[in-house]
Amino acid sequence: MDKYDLKKAHRTLYAPSAREFSRVEVPSFQYLCVEGHGNPGTAVAYSQALEALYSLSYSLKFESKNTLGRDYVVAPLEGLWWAENMDAFITRDKDAWSWTMMITQPDWITATMVAEAAAKVGAKKELPGLNKLTFESMFEGLCVQILHHGSYDDEGPVLKRLHEHYLPENLLQFNGKHHEIYLNDPRRTAPEKLKTILRQPVRPL
Repeated sequence: MDKYDLKKAHRTLYAPSAREFSRVEVPSFQYLCVEGHGNPGTAVAYSQALEALYSLSYSLKFESKNTLGRDYVVAPLEGLWWAENMDAFITRDKDAWSWTMMITQPDWITATMVAEAAAKVGAKKELPGLNKLTFESMFEGLCVQILHHGSYDDEGPVLKRLHEHYLPENLLQFNGKHHEIYLNDPRRTAPEKLKTILRQPVRPL
């Protein structure tokens, strides 16, 4: 059985340069999502969101393999981030951040499958984040992205360069929320070895 791997199927979206910003066209994907607010390092809602997302994503993977004969690699964790003042990301004022944490699902996963899997997962373990979980499609279109190596707290200069130089110099403006894709697990990876795709939906001025 061949495993579907989102990162390989859409390589240009998941393997950007770490040196220069690149432009990509991001098609519509479907996601499991949990929305919340606050510092991801300390907010209980954030850890609850991740536990619910991973539990349901792996349940769906096994259900797909066993009932449909279609196996796949669980996609990386992603996050949409925003604040009333977007400078909060450059200054790293994490208490001001709002977020939607997400995991992409293959296009053959249906809302019925999600509801059935959520019921099974919820029956086995109490997961507060499960009640906040939604299944949504999202289209971003034109985006600018770059691969960031290192600690999440070192993203500020990269975002400053994007916001204050690359976008205005290329006559582009925001067209959606700041998007991050986490290519490795921070629980098992040293901060200096983390790899994060920083993506910003844009449109011409």
